[in-house]
Amino acid sequence: MKRPPSALWRVHKPVGVSSASLVEDFRKVHGGNFTLKVSHGGVLDPFAEGLVLLLVGAANRLFEALHEVPKTYVAQVRWGLETDTGDAGGREVKRGDPSALTAEQLDAALLPFRGWTAQTPPATSNKRVGGERAYEKAHRGEDVVLPPQQVFLHSARWLKHELPASSTLEVEVRGGFYVRSLVMDLGRALGVGAHVAALQRQAIGPYQDVREPVQHTGREVLPWLPSMEFTDEQWGDLKNEITPQTIVRTPPSWELPYGFPEPAAGLRVMHQKRLVALLRPTGKPLLLPGGI
Repeated sequence: MKRPPSALWRVHKPVGVSSASLVEDFRKVHGGNFTLKVSHGGVLDPFAEGLVLLLVGAANRLFEALHEVPKTYVAQVRWGLETDTGDAGGREVKRGDPSALTAEQLDAALLPFRGWTAQTPPATSNKRVGGERAYEKAHRGEDVVLPPQQVFLHSARWLKHELPASSTLEVEVRGGFYVRSLVMDLGRALGVGAHVAALQRQAIGPYQDVREPVQHTGREVLPWLPSMEFTDEQWGDLKNEITPQTIVRTPPSWELPYGFPEPAAGLRVMHQKRLVALLRPTGKPLLLPGGI
């Protein structure tokens, strides 16, 4: 079987499987033990479903660039019960009475969380603590206290309510945001407790969730960044750490939502229809061997 080229792949993750298992499945489908590295572009919790991006070959160098774009989630919020994990698989830690909740209260409760805020990740998150994943410590029964981190919530709206039991929430966030933490914080602010009963990641930037895998190369990769087309000579110079003095930019083909933080990934360098490098505002260019 022919080895897949360096590329960005969209795949759907069902409920109950890990993001890591998607990587193994991809390798098996495409011939097993080939030399190109395969990883995922961001973890999606096992209890959740939806879009995961797989990075093949040179695309592994784009992980941080994918962190900078909007991610859209839809969560089913269950009122009246907080769990230690923030989802339905966790241990009960608090109960409350949601019978008095109103749609107006819930609209108002979202307002303080918009924009940049400090958020404490769940104890069962993928964050590293002393070189080990937090969820590994938590699953052994160890106390895990993670420091707050700055996160960005661009938009949040309630799609429907079935009060007092549940509500459906749609959010658009920057990478690093935990929907479980937001829901726990909402439950505490309202004094009733809450957890995420179901979660779906619908989109990452322009990439929508799919049922069958889709491959992206060339200008389809990082389309929210401006680009420029390099000649053979310019590309040769860049590989020798000589950056062109004159750069003519082509605007992004996908615009970030108004008010969303500008990405720091820089300028895409295209050569012979392949994405071959990123020119960053500071530091050396990020070269993508072989192109994408």
